[in-house]
Amino acid sequence: MKRSRTKTPEITIVVPFYNEEENVEELYQRLTKVLVRLGRAYELIFVDDGSTDGTRRLLGGIFKKDPRVQVIRMKKNFGQTAGLQAGFDYARGDIIISMDGDLQHDPAEIPLFLDKMDEGFDIVSGWRKKRVDNPFLRKFPSWVANRMMKFLSGVAIHDFGTTYKAYRRSALKNVRLYGELHRFIPALISRQGVKIAEIPIKNIVRLRGKSKYGLSRVRRVFFDLLTVKFMISFIDRPLQLFGLIGFILGGIGFAIAATITVGFYFFNWHIRENLGNLLLAVFLMVVGIQLIMTGLLAEVISRIYHASHKIKIYNAEEFLFHRPLPEEKPD
Repeated sequence: MKRSRTKTPEITIVVPFYNEEENVEELYQRLTKVLVRLGRAYELIFVDDGSTDGTRRLLGGIFKKDPRVQVIRMKKNFGQTAGLQAGFDYARGDIIISMDGDLQHDPAEIPLFLDKMDEGFDIVSGWRKKRVDNPFLRKFPSWVANRMMKFLSGVAIHDFGTTYKAYRRSALKNVRLYGELHRFIPALISRQGVKIAEIPIKNIVRLRGKSKYGLSRVRRVFFDLLTVKFMISFIDRPLQLFGLIGFILGGIGFAIAATITVGFYFFNWHIRENLGNLLLAVFLMVVGIQLIMTGLLAEVISRIYHASHKIKIYNAEEFLFHRPLPEEKPD
């Protein structure tokens, strides 16, 4: 592993790649052109997320010729969230900018993010104000998800889905990602009182390579929406949620049981004739509450387990860094 002393960067660009051999070199050239012009120390962390095409080879070549490029090679394809988490773990810049590797994010807009960060914001999120994506596979599902997330989180941004965002490293310090949660970092961090801004960015049609997105992600994103809402609203006061659900279900079950009891004593109802309703009442009061409590408490236990055991959602095969890695790798 080649190592040399380099200036501590002000800016880190994190880009996960998965089978983007047609875009790697051009993105690198465009990033370099913009960042050199800025005159601020920077580093590029490229994450090869288990690519099976020529991406691995191309990233290795870029690493050899540019000391500002660091490469993390995954053992297999762990997904975009894991790729971003790996890059965040090893980023040294005070400002970290994440973006896609498919040239749908314009490096020329990086100065716009930095200008907004210089105003004192902790997160600057891109907003694809004029979407040019497929209206059924991308545009409509994104429209629904963004409005749901805005409603559930209370974070007033229009576009949670884009990866093109800038963060202060201090704001990302305690964030651990899993699932598809990279989309919802602003919502997850909002509990810390960070300042969040949004800037319009271009939505560029993919020119080369194959899109990795589709309707298959809708289900995962939907459940991650519920997870994010739970994490930001109820993680430190779960009884606010569990108690409400228990009260509603228990109340319905109790009302059914009470109606049957009144009917038995005052209207000569027979228990045998209302046995089905009685069983429904018991089911609502006992089984329903137990299932919901078990499911949601398991969610809390899972998060505590991940945090306390410092489990990573990725497994890197190789680190190509021009600087020494920390003696204790990031948790």
